[in-house]
Amino acid sequence: MAHIVVLGAGLGGSIQAYELKDTVGKDDKITVISNKSYFQFTPSNPWAGVGWRKKEDLIIELEPVMKRRGIDFICDGAVKLDPKTNTITLASGREVTYDYLVIATGPDLAFDEIEGFGPEGYTHSVCHVEHATVSGDQWEDFCANPGPIVVGAVQGASCFGPAYEYAMTIDTDLRRRKIRDKVPMTFVTPEPYIGHLGLGGVGDTKGMLESIMRDRSIRWITNAKTNKFEDGTVHVTECDEDGNPKKEHALPFSYSMLLPAFRGIPALMGIEGLVNPRGFVIVDEFHRNPTFPNVFAIGVCIAIAPKEPTAVPTGVPKTGFMIESMVTATAHNLPMVMRGEEPKELASWNALCLADFGDGGAAFLAMPQNPPRNVNWAASGKWVHWAKLAFEWYFMRKVKKGVSEPFYERMIMKMMKVNKLKDS
Repeated sequence: MAHIVVLGAGLGGSIQAYELKDTVGKDDKITVISNKSYFQFTPSNPWAGVGWRKKEDLIIELEPVMKRRGIDFICDGAVKLDPKTNTITLASGREVTYDYLVIATGPDLAFDEIEGFGPEGYTHSVCHVEHATVSGDQWEDFCANPGPIVVGAVQGASCFGPAYEYAMTIDTDLRRRKIRDKVPMTFVTPEPYIGHLGLGGVGDTKGMLESIMRDRSIRWITNAKTNKFEDGTVHVTECDEDGNPKKEHALPFSYSMLLPAFRGIPALMGIEGLVNPRGFVIVDEFHRNPTFPNVFAIGVCIAIAPKEPTAVPTGVPKTGFMIESMVTATAHNLPMVMRGEEPKELASWNALCLADFGDGGAAFLAMPQNPPRNVNWAASGKWVHWAKLAFEWYFMRKVKKGVSEPFYERMIMKMMKVNKLKDS
């Protein structure tokens, strides 16, 4: 009997446990460790940020689901990992040993790297459901006394979609309240152009998103390095295409939300051979760590080098379907390693994304995520809003039922030729 630990229970970790339960032996033990007792549906956080969702709408308590699937669940934060002794030390002081480990922790949010940044400073956040709930509660105060808004992402950020979603959702909500005319909006981003998304664009995301933002009267500053936040002001350096300072901006705001850069969680930082200097887990093409071959990693916590340099640093996003492809590859490769075989399944890294704008949205399909691609498609319309609502309901239902990929989902994705694994 082998003991497999999945560290983290977000979008990747929860479904990783479900898929491993179906692929490892019946006598093998699976334990999920998470610092939260619940799964949170992160893609809906922008809605919570304007009060359209509450925390209870977006979470699922995991212990009952895991128990029903025969998976042990430990609600406790990891404070130290020792891959040489296969030991995880938890915040409670408890130590958990493993034979195989899948790291799916998600990121640590690097708000502290910029003065005055984050919920402890002068800005809001939609990165966690707790942050988004506070933002939504304080949104009502803002709407009672509206003023300028600054939304976007700071240098080093890699997940740009929620910034665009939140900016457009804010715009939609303000127009419904008939106070949009009282709120100047500026979008600040390190991307070299609107719609770059850390991916070099997908289809015509540049033209499409620029057109949408012009239509909604949202100004933007690209190649932006955010220097510091003060009460009511963000200081930004706009750079040229070589990264040299071009123009200084002191942008006033009454409400602001910028996405931070990510890094690895403290429990992983500085482990030689396991992580890079930012604390992201180093993996090979099979999502296996080269130094510690009984350790796999998936999701936002893995190290992926940018496809191309940008004037102001940007990271590579790990989108939902891309993460699901990592999950499926690992669910096949780990049992191979347990049997003494070499892993062989490769995640497709295809990206299928729905960005909701409150009354419409944008969708894109990149196969694979990083260029050059076999499929490079983007579209917009009101249908995206309804598709995002359906996806929220469907994914939450999967987590509640302890299922990763029902047969009908596999059939539909196969018909669309959107695969999680690369063809051998």
